[in-house]
Amino acid sequence: MSGHRVFRLVSVFFVPYCGYRYNRRVRFILASGKREGKEMRRGKFLVAGVVLALMSLPLSSLATVSEEQANRLGRDLMPTGGLRAGNAEGTIPEWRGGLERREIDLNHPDPLGNPFGDDPMRFRITAENMAQFRDQLTPGHIAMLEAYSDTYTMPVYPTRRSTSYPDYVYEWTRYNAVNAELEGRDGLRGAYMGVPFPIPTRGEHPIWNHKMRYRGEGARVFNNRAIVNTAGDYFLVRIVQEVLFFYHMQDYSPERLDESNEHLRYMEQTVSPSRLAGNVLLVHEPIDQLREQRQAWIYNPGQRRVRRAPNVEHDNPSANADGLLTNDQTDVFNGSLNRYDWELVGRQEFYMPYNSYRLQSTSLTYDQILQAGHINQDLARYELRRVWVVDARVRDGVRHLFPRRTFYVDEDSWQILSVDIYDNRGQLWRVQEAHNVNFYNAQAVTGILEATYDLQSRRYIAVGLGNEDPVSDYRWTESPSYFTPAQLRRGGRR
Repeated sequence: MSGHRVFRLVSVFFVPYCGYRYNRRVRFILASGKREGKEMRRGKFLVAGVVLALMSLPLSSLATVSEEQANRLGRDLMPTGGLRAGNAEGTIPEWRGGLERREIDLNHPDPLGNPFGDDPMRFRITAENMAQFRDQLTPGHIAMLEAYSDTYTMPVYPTRRSTSYPDYVYEWTRYNAVNAELEGRDGLRGAYMGVPFPIPTRGEHPIWNHKMRYRGEGARVFNNRAIVNTAGDYFLVRIVQEVLFFYHMQDYSPERLDESNEHLRYMEQTVSPSRLAGNVLLVHEPIDQLREQRQAWIYNPGQRRVRRAPNVEHDNPSANADGLLTNDQTDVFNGSLNRYDWELVGRQEFYMPYNSYRLQSTSLTYDQILQAGHINQDLARYELRRVWVVDARVRDGVRHLFPRRTFYVDEDSWQILSVDIYDNRGQLWRVQEAHNVNFYNAQAVTGILEATYDLQSRRYIAVGLGNEDPVSDYRWTESPSYFTPAQLRRGGRR
């Protein structure tokens, strides 16, 4: 057995099931190759024992979960891995299939409408009454209630388990459950079309599920962003995003996807203001980032040239965000996981933004949504949701603007709904919220408005605004050749 295969076996079996602190020490021992003395010998003997044990096992036993566990999908578990049953209190109902797919008229003034517009508000969480809900509030939401005690409230509605995906996504999720594997943090293998890890066993798994969640084969959306100052005034940048999701293409296969190693191709074109109009960003995102890295290009209309953009990743500042957003915060989180250690804390119940159809209504203007401190909370909708809590802390010897982030990942859709972001002092610094809907014409669940609040500067950025533009189209598609540097140059304008 090769050294590479031995390392993969150790990483699959040894790391998830041993104590975190001791694992980190052993990984350091393995990486350095120079440690001597009692600790080095202990690490050698322990690793050797695990490797010998693994060599005696059939390879099928190294699947993410067993066949018996995978058989729970579609039974007591949703086909995507969430618990099918409701909670004991009845405040979370049973999942019964979610919203059915039906066509919409994209030319209608408000094509999606609000399937839950008749739901009565159950109650409103405020700074005055939050003590009785504290166990079901994240530190970030508590901080927002305290920081904006007069205006930030959380209107809570009945929990609607609206998530639904096409049947083929469910079928491939069952396949992934016993075939997908993760080498290190970034080496996803053996997954196709569905949720990679519907029964998560590592902290990285829910994050990968978010990254690979179903959003159709392609999408064209207005993803406008507004930078809002302390007085509530805002600077709006209009952006059109177009994307192809190779991972979800039905005419692909696991073999073809493995050969191409393409997750998505993404193009972002700035429409206004005039001084920024014409700037274009192109990204080619691989699936297995141990095989190859993200590639990115930018087109500048003033120079009329395309050039490589090597820093469109991690904590490099996102364009047109005035320092309020990093590149890996797009879509709440994207890209490589390699700067963090990821701990799977467990599944918990929290009040989260969900089914935010009112916020996407084309009858609203940005002036009605954006206000000082935070978005207009009267337009928001919160529900009691079961989420996977994942705590990410920067690895030893690595840096990131955010030393710690805690992610709250919806068990039904695998959408990240909220993130608590900490600074170098260990204090809560920023809070992210993702208000989502099910675009039921495509059965694609995704965020429509992502807000990142800076608790220190009292500014925030709202991303995903599209109320004053055509509705997002998650059934849009285009040729892969459209997403190339050559096309970037041809499509550029002053």
